[in-house]
Amino acid sequence: MSGEREPVIDAEVVEHEAAPVVVPPADYTEGGVPTFEHVRDRIEGRVATGIGAEELAEATPEAKAVEDRFEARRQAGLDKLEEIRRSMRGDA
Repeated sequence: MSGEREPVIDAEVVEHEAAPVVVPPADYTEGGVPTFEHVRDRIEGRVATGIGAEELAEATPEAKAVEDRFEARRQAGLDKLEEIRRSMRGDA
């Protein structure tokens, strides 16, 4: 045994890496609950998107035609209501 030497093995020293720290997104608490600011930003974004979509929809010729028909129908309803009121008062 004294005459036999074990072979020398070259090994690379590897640093122990710590587990990565999981940081919750800035918009959420550690418990996974969205923050008030995050919710407010989402709501404001949806409102802005809705307003923009409405403005684009109103800009089309079809939307203008629908609005004109709606206004004509509204005015016809007001005229008919006034006619009924006059007939009930005896002003006809």
